[in-house]
Amino acid sequence: MTVSDADLSIVSEQLGRTPRGVVDIAYRTPDGQPAVIKTLPKLPDGTPFPTLYYLTDPRLTAEASRLEVAHVMKWMEARLAEDEDLQADYRNAHEHFLRERNAMEDLGTDFSGGGMPDRVKCLHVLIAYALAEGPEHFRFGAEAVAMAADHGKLRGSAIPQDWPTVEDLGIDLDQFDFSNA
Repeated sequence: MTVSDADLSIVSEQLGRTPRGVVDIAYRTPDGQPAVIKTLPKLPDGTPFPTLYYLTDPRLTAEASRLEVAHVMKWMEARLAEDEDLQADYRNAHEHFLRERNAMEDLGTDFSGGGMPDRVKCLHVLIAYALAEGPEHFRFGAEAVAMAADHGKLRGSAIPQDWPTVEDLGIDLDQFDFSNA
């Protein structure tokens, strides 16, 4: 993928500011919009920016926020604390993220994003990372994207039709309280 001036203009509108350190459009929505940017580990002014994948599409950022308000992160963290396979999957995703970022520039840190590998801190990061890397890459990312797609009715517009559904993943959205989201 490449970053054009038109892409950067759209991302600027999405963010409400000029994007910094963009090296790639890591994910485009089925309707063609840039939705995840890949950024440099250090911004042009030298400020560390360890968030490799940054979610920009307003439909997805809004849905990630709704999922956070509905306590999806707490649900994920409770599962993470008890499931060794999930811990290994999350650690592998964390290590992959670090390798990808450090291939551009090693910040000398073990911070990857979204609370990895021990906590679930930010669904925006998990969704961005999963969309950039694909649904098979890590479970929490695939789940967060499926929940955003199905709860937000974003399948076919912001999320591909063939992305796993919450039903495919065995997730019951009714267990979450979206009344305040």
